[in-house]
Order: sequence, then C-alpha cells, then structure tokens
Amino acid sequence: MSLDPHLLEILVCPKDKGPLDYHEEEGLLVNPRLSIAYPIDNGIPVMLADEARDYPAS
Repeated sequence: MSLDPHLLEILVCPKDKGPLDYHEEEGLLVNPRLSIAYPIDNGIPVMLADEARDYPAS
C-alpha cells in the first residue's frame, strides 16, 4: 500500500524534525541520519519516537 505523496511531504522524524525516506516494499519511513525507521501499520505511519527501530536491523 502506498502513502499519499502529500502526506510524505509533511511527515518528519519526531526525533530530529528532518525528512524521511519512504521504503514502500518494507512498509517503513526511514531516517538515514539517525539510522532508525518508523513502521507503517495498515497504511498509517506510526510516528512515535518509542516505536522507532534500528535501520537497517542489526
């Protein structure tokens, strides 16, 4: 499931307020600066700092 391009333009990382990369095939929004990713659950980005996971997974 793809996300609305307008939504992707306004979403930022809650930790550093920077832009995120959309990895549609993995269902993740990735912050490459901090090496973390936020999951997308049923088409809804979970933008909680506590839900961030290491990326790439170690």
